[in-house]
Amino acid sequence: MSNPKKALRQAAGQQAAYLQEYQEYLRIPSVSTLSEHKADIERCAEWVAAQMRGMGLINVQILPTAGHPVVFGEWLQAADKPTVLMYGHYDVQPVDPLNEWHSGPFEPSIRGDYLYARGASDMKGQGHAFLKALEALLQNGELGVNVKVFFEGEEEIGSPSLPTFIAEHKELLKSDVVLNCDSGIMGINQPSMVYGLRGLAYFELWVHTASQDLHSGTFGGSIYNPAQALADLIAGMHDKKGRITLPGFYEKVRKLSGKERRQLAKLPYDEPTWLGITGAPGLHGEKGFSTVERVGARPTLEVNGLLSGFTGEGSKTVLPAKAMAKLSMRLIPDQDPDEVEQQLRQYLAANAPSTIRWELKALAGSKGALTPTDTIWMKAAGKALKQTFDVKPVFELGGGSVPIVIMLKELLGVDSVMLGFGMRDDNIHGPNEHQHLPTYFKGIETYIRFLANLD
Repeated sequence: MSNPKKALRQAAGQQAAYLQEYQEYLRIPSVSTLSEHKADIERCAEWVAAQMRGMGLINVQILPTAGHPVVFGEWLQAADKPTVLMYGHYDVQPVDPLNEWHSGPFEPSIRGDYLYARGASDMKGQGHAFLKALEALLQNGELGVNVKVFFEGEEEIGSPSLPTFIAEHKELLKSDVVLNCDSGIMGINQPSMVYGLRGLAYFELWVHTASQDLHSGTFGGSIYNPAQALADLIAGMHDKKGRITLPGFYEKVRKLSGKERRQLAKLPYDEPTWLGITGAPGLHGEKGFSTVERVGARPTLEVNGLLSGFTGEGSKTVLPAKAMAKLSMRLIPDQDPDEVEQQLRQYLAANAPSTIRWELKALAGSKGALTPTDTIWMKAAGKALKQTFDVKPVFELGGGSVPIVIMLKELLGVDSVMLGFGMRDDNIHGPNEHQHLPTYFKGIETYIRFLANLD
């Protein structure tokens, strides 16, 4: 294992320059789900590619996919040393509701120790921290392993183009381990490593009755209001214990071992802090499980959006013709998104009355993943975190979904080390997303040490 003294000194001395560059990256509105931002996506890919070229990576390419492009670069000068494939994404979520932002989502604002902007935490901050770590190692001749860098532009829409892309570029992406920077830690004083991620199944459910909106006085009481019908269907998707009622839903849900439950119980969770982050008056969830277990080790079914009828100012006595709900499920490893879709269709077929018509669209799906915790890669990451934070890291189960982890495992046969520095209260996907800047700079140090620990 090498001692990257020069790279660490450079990182400490370049913080102001790194911060300026980080803000430049955040100003690009690379929203992958909105077609009007296609040009911004392409501009962001060019920005990342320029970063790679500037630090000395070779074979830098912007590679097309069926959707948004992949940016790739490599440094393969360390003979007989392992190859690390770094994964990141340069796309971000939409910014709605815009009126709840305290500063422009693409106008980075520093307030105290925090940088506010869309993508500040998820995951431009994490990706930029890695690029600066790699740059410092390369410029000081202290990179002792081989590195491939791989940024995509579709993570926030479920990475639909990646399976085909990876299958067609297996040799280009061939590596010994993946460093996935799309991750986080438990707190500014408590580093952690994620060893499990939930999968995702996302749907759009429409309920139809009449051919057009109707007068609620003339027709009310004679046909099933689709908004009410949709609400009834959604209400029936959970029982009184918070369990999901789709047929066969829990058949492949892995049970937590006693050892895992004891380890999770030791995590530094505290209910008042959790309530403070969410702003909720109280906690809710599946009976028989702790909050830590519910958000990492148990599947969920959530309503992400509802739409029906008149929602403007004032009143309009209308009986809507249709209603729509966006539904998502976070899945435990071994649950399959396609199987879950069929379970949802079975539930709807059994519970939807004949007085309505329903239509279900599958929008996104990915499997969950578990990573061994005793590999040399995880040990190198744990050591790097301890060296930087002077606190032993803990293992945790992540509640989110990162489709690339299972894709790379299935298509390339490599495990991922989840090593990032976002936190649960960063407001990712919501208004006023932010990154704790002292932790961002510690992230750069940690990435430097991680790569050095593999040498």
